[in-house]
Amino acid sequence: MTPLDLLAVAEPAHKSLLSLAPVDYLIVAIYFAFCLGIGFYLKKYATTGEDFFMAGRKMTAWIAGLSFISANLSSLETMGWSAMAYQYGMLGAHAYLIGAIPAIVFLAVVMMPFYYVCKTHSVPGYLDLRYGNNSRVFTGITFTVMTVMVCGVNMFAMAKMLHLLLGWNMHFSIWVSSFTVAVYVTLGGLLSAVLNEVLQFFLIWLGTLLVPILGLVESGGWSGMMARINEANPGTNYTSLWSNMGSANDNPMGMHWAGMVFGLGVAVSFGYWCTDFLQVQRVLTARNLRAAQNGTLIGAGFKMLVPLIVTIPGLLGLALLSKDGIKLLPENEAVMTGGNSYNDVLPLMMARYLGPGLLGLGVTAMIAGFMSGMAGNVSAFATVWTYDVYRPLINKNADDRHYVSMGRWCSIIGVIIAIGTAYAAMLFSNILAYLQVLVLLFIVPLFGVVIMGMLWRQATKAGGFWGLVVGTACSFFLFFFVHWFPHTFTPILSKDMKDLPALVAQFRQPADAETRFVVSQFSPETQTLLQEYAARAAAEAAPVSIVARIASVTKEEDRLTLSLRIKLTDDLNRLIDNPAMPLAFGAPSPTALTGEALAHYNRTLLTGEFAGVLAAPRRLEATQLNPVNTEIVATSPKAKDMAVNMFSALWSLSVTIGTVLLVSLFTKQKTDAELQNLVLGMTPPPVEEPCPWYQKPLFWAAVIMAVLIAVNIIFW
Repeated sequence: MTPLDLLAVAEPAHKSLLSLAPVDYLIVAIYFAFCLGIGFYLKKYATTGEDFFMAGRKMTAWIAGLSFISANLSSLETMGWSAMAYQYGMLGAHAYLIGAIPAIVFLAVVMMPFYYVCKTHSVPGYLDLRYGNNSRVFTGITFTVMTVMVCGVNMFAMAKMLHLLLGWNMHFSIWVSSFTVAVYVTLGGLLSAVLNEVLQFFLIWLGTLLVPILGLVESGGWSGMMARINEANPGTNYTSLWSNMGSANDNPMGMHWAGMVFGLGVAVSFGYWCTDFLQVQRVLTARNLRAAQNGTLIGAGFKMLVPLIVTIPGLLGLALLSKDGIKLLPENEAVMTGGNSYNDVLPLMMARYLGPGLLGLGVTAMIAGFMSGMAGNVSAFATVWTYDVYRPLINKNADDRHYVSMGRWCSIIGVIIAIGTAYAAMLFSNILAYLQVLVLLFIVPLFGVVIMGMLWRQATKAGGFWGLVVGTACSFFLFFFVHWFPHTFTPILSKDMKDLPALVAQFRQPADAETRFVVSQFSPETQTLLQEYAARAAAEAAPVSIVARIASVTKEEDRLTLSLRIKLTDDLNRLIDNPAMPLAFGAPSPTALTGEALAHYNRTLLTGEFAGVLAAPRRLEATQLNPVNTEIVATSPKAKDMAVNMFSALWSLSVTIGTVLLVSLFTKQKTDAELQNLVLGMTPPPVEEPCPWYQKPLFWAAVIMAVLIAVNIIFW
């Protein structure tokens, strides 16, 4: 079960988990007004390209660092990883420890000098200097596509969250939040985004920190919480970071420690933190190299603290909710029973501890998290599009004023496109997998090429370009490979019922013996739901305008429809395992067929009987994992989506680096003069003024790594 699965099926009449008082709405309104005010005020300070795209490179270490970490601390992060902590326990904290801190420290100490010295506006800009224009444009195009789609998915998920928590209209949530971000980023550029992100950082912490504090008080401190978790979940280790990762069979993620260390800790983590321009752009705004490095390390320090407001609420849910008779459920059980999903753990904890005023602050914190992440994507999109796609391909010789104007228009256009992808995301049932794949397809190959260019002087122009192409192609191949079923995916999914009203009509008035047999196999619960659904359809039968029909395309399904889909899916999947089905359908009964072969045969019969309303089985099923191919990629057939993505990232990174290495051995490399300030050993750092020992980046990098090691040992 993933934290966004419930969001994909939440029904519109869902009773909101939280209820805001007038003072809470006032706090939310003040926040929106303040964000817009910052944008209007800073417009006069964003007149040049350097101001608009890089905030004038005037930020202090603290501002750059807080913006750096705030751009990552979205509402998806807080709610999603709280849900993961409830489902997987302490394993969810790996996203903040092994999955972030080493990479951020590496960015500060090793990579930041390269980015800062060459004064690039973007990561693709570094590729232009190191590998040439082809690599820059290829990455610019893929990055802009990825950024706007990630922005849209986050926008959609945030709207679903507000709908789930507060009962707000989804369209209202999408448009109001998007309009606010578009205004302040368009007016003030990156400077406006950075200062709003600093504000949002404090709001996120103020709005959520009371939950772990009050929760730990109630549960009797950390040891009391751990004892309650172990008591409520006997036989399952939710309280360790590493001791249950000796085998993929020993933990609910289905992930071996190698996937966590090398997949998440190296391929994904280093790729995301070191080469995703959304993150790097923030610290490039610092006024000098030392400020950029220290700002990055400040971000690392706060990143290590994020589990306090993300992981602990999920653990508190494990410890405390069961004594209240609340058991959070997987998606299908929550929908059918009216219970709460894993995804509800943070809202439930907020409702438990936050009263009027504080609740408004908590909701504002979630909205701030969403807007922070969206502003980061929009400003990164505008920068990369303007400097790495538009200027080299369309208009090379315009003046600075023209590029600022283009950046402003790009901000607006980027938001509009993102809104479109948000509505398109409503068609997907696997939003979390969709989001993860977008990141992994494009960022991991980029990191492989960038790190080879920085550390290996022999890397050539051709090697860099083909490394990007082959690495990206490898990522796509791995995605298709683990979701590919050579003999088609046999089980029936809820989405396979393409025309539910027509299917129900056939079941309610069976026209042949085959349909009557199918209906006879339904459970009493399904029979009741069919009757209720048909009765409601008859009562609602009336002419419908074309406008209403268009609107119904994105209409969310109600609980009756969802429950019926789930029960029908269960019954039909049980039916295709029935050896009596071929005889009932008047088909040859292949006595030798059993198991998967029998199910596949019966599935074919069922598809033929209900052609047009029941989808045929597919070879490629993006929501399911082929266990045979999964074991090849992720070492275990039990690996979940997360484990598969981590191992796929490791394979993709290896292929990318191998391609750069191989092609570079047979192609011409640049001269030493051309590699100045671009390769380790050929990039003298800028001369910095002497400073006290406590301001030196290497000192704080060592402190952070020591704390990281200690935390992993303590919670082993």
